[in-house]
Amino acid sequence: MGKFKGTVLLAIIACLLWSSAFAVIKIGLKYTTPLQFAGIRFMISGLMVLPLIGPLTTAFNYIRNNLRLILLIAFLQTFVQYALLYSGLNLIPGALGAILIGSGPLFIALTAHFLMPDDKLTFAKLGIIFLGIIGIAMVSLSHVSGKGAGNLILIGILLLFLTNINAGFTNVIIARDAKHIPPLILSSSALILGGFMLFMSSLPIEGFKFTNPPVTYYLSLGWLSLLSATALSIWFSLLHRKNIKVSDLNIWKFIIPVFGAILSWILVPNESPDIFSVAGICITALALILFNRQNSIQLKEPGI
Repeated sequence: MGKFKGTVLLAIIACLLWSSAFAVIKIGLKYTTPLQFAGIRFMISGLMVLPLIGPLTTAFNYIRNNLRLILLIAFLQTFVQYALLYSGLNLIPGALGAILIGSGPLFIALTAHFLMPDDKLTFAKLGIIFLGIIGIAMVSLSHVSGKGAGNLILIGILLLFLTNINAGFTNVIIARDAKHIPPLILSSSALILGGFMLFMSSLPIEGFKFTNPPVTYYLSLGWLSLLSATALSIWFSLLHRKNIKVSDLNIWKFIIPVFGAILSWILVPNESPDIFSVAGICITALALILFNRQNSIQLKEPGI
C-alpha cells in the first residue's frame, strides 16, 4: 500500500510538471519554429540527466548492448511524439492542446489491453474511457465551431490524437521490453538522440531560424528542458516498477488537462475559459476520481 501511494505521488508530480508545458510551449513558439524548438529542448534535457546516470562506461555499455531498442524508444518517445505535439500545438489554443493531450490515458488503456496480457480493460474502465471521450469531444467542438481557421484547428486536433496513439505504443514498449535498462540511462539517451533527430529534421523542413530572441524565449526553453528531464525520468522509473500497469499509471495524466488549461488561460494572451472547456475539465476530473475510487476498492480486496 505504501509503495502504491509513493507511485501515485510521483505520478502526480510528473503530471503537474507536464501540465505547465502547454502554456510555456506556446510562449516559446512565438520566437522559433516547432521542430527546432523541440530538438534544442530535448537535447538540453538529456544533457541535464547525464550527470546523474553514474559511470559513463556503464551507460555506454547499456546503450551499445541495447542500441536498436534505445533508438526505437528515442524515435517514438521523443522524435515522433514531439514532432506531432509541437506541430499540433502550433495550430490550436494551448488550453485545448492541454485537454486533448489529457485524453492520452484513454488511448494508452486501449493499447495496453491488446499488447499487455496482464493489463486488460474492464467494464468499469471502459465506462470511464467513454466518459472521458464525451468530455474531449465537447471541448473540441466548442473550439472548432464558428472560427475561420477551423480547418487548421481540425488538423491540430488530429495531430494531437496521433500523439496519444503513439504514446500508448511507446509506454507499452518501455514497460514490456526495456525494464532491464536503468531508467536514467534510458531517459537521457532517448532525450539526446530524439532531440538530435528533431533538430536535424527541422533544418530541411523549417530552415535554421535564430533571430536573437528575448529573455522570455530562454526562460521558456530552460523550464521546458528542466521539466522534461525530471518528469520523463520519473515516468521511466515508474514504468520499470513491478506490478505497475501501464493503463493504471497513465490514468493520472488526467491531471494534465486541468492544470494545463488553467495555466494557459493565465499565461497566454487571448486565451480564456468558456462553458464547454470548463465542462470538459470537470468531466476529465470526474473520470480520474472514479478510476482512483475503483483502484482503492481493488486494493482492499483480499490478496491484493
